[in-house]
This record gives sequence, C-alpha cells and structure tokens, in this order.
Amino acid sequence: MIKNTFDVDFEGTVIRHDCKPSNLPIKGISSINNISILNLEGSGMVGKSGFSGRLFSLLAREQINVILITQSSSEHSITFAVQPGDTERARHLIEQEFELELVAKKLEHVVIEQNLAIIAIVGENMKQTPGVSGKLFHALGRNGINVRAIAQGSSEYNISVIISANDLAKALNAVHDGFFTQLTKTLHAFCLGTGNIGQTLFKQLNAHSAYLQEHNGIQVKIAGISNTRKMVFNSDGVSLDNWQAELEASMHPADLAEFVAKMKSMNLPNCVFIDNTASPKPVEYYEEVFKANISVITCNKIGNSASYKQYKTFHDAAHSHGVDFFYETNVGAGLPIIRTLKDLMNSGDRVAKIEAILSGTISFIFNNFKGDANFHDVVKEAQDKGYTEPDPRDDLSGKDFMRKILILARDAGYAMEEADVKIESVLPKACLEAQSVEEFYAALKAEDAFFSNLKAKAAAENKVLRYIGKLDEGKAEITLQMVDESHPFYTLSGSDNIISFTTDRYRERPLVVKGPGAGAEVTAAGVFADLINVGA
Repeated sequence: MIKNTFDVDFEGTVIRHDCKPSNLPIKGISSINNISILNLEGSGMVGKSGFSGRLFSLLAREQINVILITQSSSEHSITFAVQPGDTERARHLIEQEFELELVAKKLEHVVIEQNLAIIAIVGENMKQTPGVSGKLFHALGRNGINVRAIAQGSSEYNISVIISANDLAKALNAVHDGFFTQLTKTLHAFCLGTGNIGQTLFKQLNAHSAYLQEHNGIQVKIAGISNTRKMVFNSDGVSLDNWQAELEASMHPADLAEFVAKMKSMNLPNCVFIDNTASPKPVEYYEEVFKANISVITCNKIGNSASYKQYKTFHDAAHSHGVDFFYETNVGAGLPIIRTLKDLMNSGDRVAKIEAILSGTISFIFNNFKGDANFHDVVKEAQDKGYTEPDPRDDLSGKDFMRKILILARDAGYAMEEADVKIESVLPKACLEAQSVEEFYAALKAEDAFFSNLKAKAAAENKVLRYIGKLDEGKAEITLQMVDESHPFYTLSGSDNIISFTTDRYRERPLVVKGPGAGAEVTAAGVFADLINVGA
C-alpha cells in the first residue's frame, strides 16, 4: 500500500498480484532520478558476433549494473545507462578491453553523458495497443523535452526513455496529464498586463475554476503576473482571490526579459504566455517563447499586424515547436472570427471576399449619427462612454481597423503588408491636422456641414453610412459607404461588429458573424476561450 503524505485522505495505491483489469492504457509512471549513459559506436560492431556478449560480460564481471540498453538496428552503436559512480570505471574497462579496435579506428572512444534521468510508463494494457508510444512522445515533445534514448521490452509492458534530469519533474507531470485523462490537466499561465482585460480575465477564471475542472478537466494556475511596475511568481499558482495584494507586496520590479527568463527556468509543464497588453515590447519575445515550447495567447494586435516576415516567423516557430499561437481577440474581441476563418481554410474552402465592420467605436458613431444628431456630439458621446482612445482620431483614422483587416488577409493566405491596405479617412484634412484634442473637436464642429450633407444624402436614398473594410481577391480597402436594407450591415446597432465571409461554399449566401466587438468582458472571455483551447 502506497499512501500520499501530502494528501492523507487519499485512498492510496495497492500493488498486488491479482488486480482488476483497467481501461487505462498504463498502470503507472516510474522514474530513476540520476543516471549516466555511455555511447559506444563504430563500424567494428556491425555484424560482429559476440560483440554485445563481450561488452556486457565485462561489465557484469566487474559488478557494474546496467540499468537500460538500446542498440540501433544498423548495429553501429550501443547505448547503455549506469549509475553515475560507475561511469568512469566502465569507460576505463571498455577502452582496455577494446584497445585493438580503438587503435584500428574500428571503434570510436566512449562518449559519456551525465545528469540524465529515466522515465518509464508501465502497464499490461500497453500490449498490442496502438498509439501508446505516440502519446508518450507527444506529451514530451510538446513540452520541449528531448529524448536521448528509448528502450521497450518485447513484452510491451514497459517503455523507458532517457531525458535530462532537469526535465524530470516537468516530464512526469506532462506524461501524467497525457495518459490519465480522467484526472485534471494543469495549465501554467504567465500573464502580462493587469489592466481592464487582465483583471477581468482573473475574475472570470476565479469564478469558473470549479466548472473548468468538472466539465473540461482543466485546472489553470497563474504561475506569474507582471504589470509595468512589479511582477510575482508562484509555481503552485498565485491566488486569484488576492492576486493584487501579492503583486503589490512582491519585491520583484517589473522586467520583461527577466519575466520571460524566469518563466523558462521554472520549467513547468503545459505553459502558456498570455499578453494582455497593447505594447510592442512583449512581441519582441514571442519567438523566444515559442522556441521554449510555450504556447502564446495574445490580444495584442502588434505582433500579427507588423511586417509579414514577423507574422510568418511567429506562425512557423509555433508550428515547428508543436505549440499553440491563439489570437482570437486581435479581431472582434470575443467574436469567433479568426477561428471561423481558420476552420474554413483548414477544410479546404477558399475565401473570395471578406466584408467587415471591425471597430466598435466607429460602429457606435455611425449607428448613432442619424436624425437630428450632429457628428461632433456623437463622437464626444462615444469618448464620454469610454469607447474611443483619448484622442478619437486614433479610432477615426482607421489605423486600428486596418490592422484587423491585415490580420484577416494574412490568415486568408495573402502575404500582405500595411501599405497594401487602402484607407479612406472619415475625417476632413483640417480635423486630422489639429494640434490637440480640443482643436480637433473645434475643427470637427466647423465641418458640421460636411457630415450633415453625407447623412442627408444617405437618408434621401434610404441608406445608412457604414465604415466598411473589404478584402476582395487579395485587394484590401477601408471606405465610407452608403448601404441599403438589402445589405447585411444595414441593421447594425450599438457598438456591434459584423463580418461577412464569401467563399466557394458560401457564395450565394455569405457566412455572417455578428455581435459585441468591444469591452473588457467579451475580450477577456475571448482570451479565456483561447486558454481552454490550449488545454484541449
């Protein structure tokens, strides 16, 4: 009987001869913490009868215990594991025994590797069960754990692998999560940004932690948090009940390079880097994070909307290291726009045209610019409600909208740059050139006749004004348009976003996604959904 000293109420494990059959592919996971391996290779081993017998008889005669043996099918190399204390003696004995072969260059000198460990999965259900090895190596590979040697007995009851001793704890957890699916899988998240989105995400995670464990089999531990002032780490998870107090009490000043280095050095399984900022600085570390076999979730549009070369580098790095790069909130907050587009592309569909309104701010302004309202007052109302940036021109210039269209175009398969997206400004030149926000509003009021004429013209034709982004056969533009009631964007209200996909399969009736496109709650919910997809 094996009991758990950290959980005294747990029923424990019984090891016995007559045990009930299990539905699980393995019974358990075992490890040896500290071993060394010796590699012996050379052409003198190929087809040489009795070579292995001579080698292992020598070691047995000298009382050196061999823990694990693996030999290549080419017979060109033999690798075996021993206790670290026997390493040098084993090398000396081998080089004495095979002195002639070494002098004749039939064998290479023994190569020793130290600071290694063995992890093994054991169970009779492994026998003749396809996919067991695949599941083991997937769990290790996804967490960046390199396998130095592999051994499997002919009974198929055991698969043993040799890995770095530094990766042992991480490997045990990763393999445990991979095989014991009825138990909770743990994600270790490192979060940048504690603004509205970051705070709301922590609130949502805290409120739904029990549901996640019961229905999704996932436990999320926030192993690190950083804002612009301080950062805090805890491998057991920062408490989401009082994370703000823990962060304020931390003695670690914020340092992005140190944050990433600490995340890597903690070497936890199933790590996720979450960027809830709008800063270009975290983006500089994405590639390094991918190369550490850590997934990235971001609502920061800068990474995907800068140069196409950077976009491609990030996606290639994530793919080559077998981790996830999720950024649903880059376009349309929590709306499933990126995921819908990727599902279309992955299923072999071809996107012919995308039309979209992807700015909650601009959507609110034009949805309320009707009747007796004037443009100046509607923009001011949008700012008072917190929908705009401190300078509304940052929204009305269309630059943020352009980034979203650019990301969609790239995900649709077009190698486009920012300069390839044509933007028609909503604002007259005098408004754009104003020296301050106050001067901007003054210029906006002076241009009241310009906007009133636009509104009147649209009303006379029974149309409404909409600022629409369009991708059509690889050409992208954002323009102010007048649309009638036959257009899917005619009935848009509030600060909703809407996007229409015209594809080979959805040609007659486009696929439309519509809903709230701004706000901390829906954006945090989008990050939350991405996190669950990493866990899946």
